[in-house]
Amino acid sequence: MKQKNERPLRVKKRVVKAASRKQEIVEKKDSDLIRLNRLIASSGICSRREADDLIRAGLITVNGKIVTELGTKVRPDDDVRYNGERLRREKPVYILLNKPKDYITTTDDPHAKKTVMDLIAGACKERVFPVGRLDRNTTGVLLLTNDGELAKKLTHPSYRHKKIYHVTLDKNLKPNDMQAIVEGIEIDGKPFAADEISYVDPDDKKQVGITIHSGQNHIVRKIFETLNYKVIKLDRVYFCGLTKKGLPRGKWRFLTQQEITLLKMGRFD
Repeated sequence: MKQKNERPLRVKKRVVKAASRKQEIVEKKDSDLIRLNRLIASSGICSRREADDLIRAGLITVNGKIVTELGTKVRPDDDVRYNGERLRREKPVYILLNKPKDYITTTDDPHAKKTVMDLIAGACKERVFPVGRLDRNTTGVLLLTNDGELAKKLTHPSYRHKKIYHVTLDKNLKPNDMQAIVEGIEIDGKPFAADEISYVDPDDKKQVGITIHSGQNHIVRKIFETLNYKVIKLDRVYFCGLTKKGLPRGKWRFLTQQEITLLKMGRFD
């Protein structure tokens, strides 16, 4: 004969299992949530910090509603928009270009005849942008990516990342001027000192290699103009651990996973 308490026990177990499955579903949904600033940055338009500024300014909508609260979390399939354009998380892409002369470092300039984007046309479907700038007449190492957070870390002046340039001048660089560059000179009313400088070729003192950590625009040209030299050629040969070795002028390649890891870890100086 069956005992009266058997059926309630079985029902109770089913309730526990149902509750457990419901909890798993809730936890899974919660695990899908990501911070809004992270989603914005992963779309490639800016860094997380800049994304926070966009949120504060009321320029971001989620599912049609303006969101201004920092720390807001969203689901990957939520309709997140900036200036009316829907933002989507993109696969991170990292491209190394050996920039040639006469190409503008920009993604969109109606007056530019040639931009660096022309050189990587068809490389990927994701929207990438140059990390920092090289003058039209400056050649060499240029990174392009859609990783807004990494781009910010590599270009913000406070991080002071290492850069090496091969400079060709209009005349021989005097030893005392070379010494002044490493000891410190005044540029735009502020003191500046290079980390290292040397002749590339002992028999040609118009060519020098200079190492700096400054993120100031046009700083290399300003260094030599301050001392009455004209820069004829300027080639960036090293940027945050990346070099143009084996990469012909005007050509590009994707970064290796090891290079990407080192960049994100900051282990390259």
